[in-house]
Amino acid sequence: MFSEEIRSLAAEILDLCRVKNIHIATAESCTGGLIIGALTEVAGSSDVVDRGFITYTNRAKMEMLDVSTDVLKIDGAVSPQTAIAMVNGAIKNSSATIAVSVTGIAGPDGGTDIKPVGLVHMAAMKRGNKALHREHRFGDLGRDGIRQATVIAALTLLKEVI
Repeated sequence: MFSEEIRSLAAEILDLCRVKNIHIATAESCTGGLIIGALTEVAGSSDVVDRGFITYTNRAKMEMLDVSTDVLKIDGAVSPQTAIAMVNGAIKNSSATIAVSVTGIAGPDGGTDIKPVGLVHMAAMKRGNKALHREHRFGDLGRDGIRQATVIAALTLLKEVI
C-alpha cells in the first residue's frame, strides 16, 4: 500500500517518538487519512499514535479542530492560516505531544491560477511551541502522486519537529 520510503520514514518517526516519549496526532484534509495510515501500518504504533482527524470538509475542520469560520472565509481552506489552525486544533483536541496537519488541492480539479493543483500547506508543532508551516507546490503529479508526496513531506516535517 505504501512505498518503501514512506514505510521507512514512518518507522523512523515512531522509533524517535518512543525514545522521547512523544505521542502523535494528525489533522488531514487532502490526504484523507494517509498520514495516520502510514504510521499505523507499522506494527506496534499504538504506543505512539494518539489519533487522526480526517477533516475533508470545512464543517469538519470547524467541528473537530476548532478552525474558525473567519479563517476559512478570509484565507480559504487551502492556506497557511488553515494549516496552522488545524495543527493547533489537533493538539488542543488530543493528548498528543506533537501534531501535523495538511490541506491542499490534490486534483484533478479544483485548482486556480492562485491556488493550483498540487498546492499543499502543512504545519507541525510540539505542544507548547509555535507551529512550523511549509508550503509545497508539487505540480500536477496526478491525484495519487500529490497525495503520496504530501505524506512524505508531512512525515519529514514531523521528524523535524521531533
